[in-house]
Parts: sequence; C-alpha cells; structure tokens
Amino acid sequence: MSLVTLLPFIVLIGAMFLMTRSAKKKQNAAAQMRNDMQPGTGVRTIGGMYATVKEVNEETVLLDAGPGVDLLFAKNAIGAVLGDDEYNRIVHGIEHDLKSDESVVPDDASSLTETDESADVSDGKHIDLGKKDVADEPVAEPTVEPVAEPADESAVAEPKKTDAAELKKSDGESDTK
Repeated sequence: MSLVTLLPFIVLIGAMFLMTRSAKKKQNAAAQMRNDMQPGTGVRTIGGMYATVKEVNEETVLLDAGPGVDLLFAKNAIGAVLGDDEYNRIVHGIEHDLKSDESVVPDDASSLTETDESADVSDGKHIDLGKKDVADEPVAEPTVEPVAEPADESAVAEPKKTDAAELKKSDGESDTK
C-alpha cells in the first residue's frame, strides 16, 4: 500500500487520539476540583442547586442547602466549586466589588426632574406636545395634471379603465341589451 491510501486512516486515528486526550484532561480537572473541596465552600450541583459544603467523604459530600437542610450527594454530582464572592453574588445577591463612591441610580424617575414641586394637572395650562390638530390645518386641493393625448388613436396601446357610470354611448349604440 502506498502512503496516499494510508493518509486518511492516519489522520482519522490522530483526530480520535486528540479528542480523547482533551476529554481525559477535562475529566481529570473535574476530579481534582471535587477532591480539593473543603467544608465551607460554595458549590453548584449538576442539577443546578447551590449549597455550602458541610462535610467531604471518600465518595460523598454532605451539603448544607439551608437552615436545617442537609443533603448527601455523590462527589460526581458536584458541577462546580465556586469562590466566596461568586457564591455570595449568586445565592445572596451580595456584591463585594461595588465601589462606595459610585452614584446609585434610583428606581423611579422623580430624581430626574429639576424641581421638587409636583405638576398640577388641573391648572388649565395647555401643554404643547408638538402635535397639530388636523382641523386647524388648511386642506390642500389636489392638482390634476393635463395628459397629452397622442395624435394618432391607433398608437394607444391600452384602453382607459373607466367606471360603468362614466361610459358614454356613441351615436351608433342603442339602449337595448
């Protein structure tokens, strides 16, 4: 066999080797993360539950999911070990990285007005919103442009479309149908 016929098989085997190697690296990193868990750290399970590690055993982990709620999980069920800041941000909504000198945006629009007085609707003043009433504007009459008729009637390619009421009888037509 020549090298040209073996080349696709060699490439296929190499690609399979690289894929299994990267998957094995990810599995080893996840196993190392699960083995490095300490009591008191926040975790997320593969089901999406957030809890705090209470106790770590050989194959299992005891999690504290809330006051008086202790859950026993297999180590393989731990999806991620979270840092303290990330766990508090997700579970408790506490942001530690906020700067104290930043201005806080209020939830309502009352601080956006310059005066503290409330607007009285019953004062009778007209507020101009930039809209005009249709009745106030003069109506422009449509202009009709004259249509130049061709000198030769045989040059007209398409007959004019008219309503039945506008049709006029020629001298040779009668009223009978």
